[in-house]
Amino acid sequence: MQCPEAGKPIIKFNHCQKYVYSFGVPRRCPLCGQDVGSRRLEEAPVSISEPFTNGHREKCSFLLRPTRGSFLREYDGRSDLHVGITSTGGVVYNYTVHGVQRDEVGWEQSVSVPLLQPGLFGLLDQWDKYLQDFSATGAWLPHRYEEDHHNCYSYALAFINCVLATEGEEPLDREEFTERFVVPRTRRASKYIMLYHAIEEQGFYVTDPPSPQTGPGPGSGSC
Repeated sequence: MQCPEAGKPIIKFNHCQKYVYSFGVPRRCPLCGQDVGSRRLEEAPVSISEPFTNGHREKCSFLLRPTRGSFLREYDGRSDLHVGITSTGGVVYNYTVHGVQRDEVGWEQSVSVPLLQPGLFGLLDQWDKYLQDFSATGAWLPHRYEEDHHNCYSYALAFINCVLATEGEEPLDREEFTERFVVPRTRRASKYIMLYHAIEEQGFYVTDPPSPQTGPGPGSGSC
């Protein structure tokens, strides 16, 4: 499987009383044509952190990626997403029509949700055994796969709830898990994708700085 192409880094700088986003700091401001050289600390360019990560470097995490292609290329906001669970070594266990897959490549551009919250780090030594034993049960045989009702998300959430039950914790339903842990990260990823595509199309993207009443803007390294 071919690894997704890495995206270009996004830079934000302050000029013409605007926030300007681009794939690098131009010599001249695209708005006024004047030199962009920073004179004050608050005008210095900052790098916008990418919301994607190499899933194979994430241990004990819930991952999302487009079923086909990558977030910064083929994904259009409506395409199907595929999810999986990482082992302590970054192998991604995921359920498909072919049964449980164990991917060592292919998740290099993912949205990651760490699953070992404070208080659960004691599970680290048992995580891989739990994942292997869970994946070997008959519930995840290929013929049981149903695209809408018994799919990759069903598999991942069932495993998470299996671990929670082992620790005496209450299970999470799909809506609760999605709203609490997934939506905040996918929302940030969506904003980043929109910003990235806007810069690709126009060469730059401009926003107004926040007013003092609304607090700091995205200059802290996020978008």
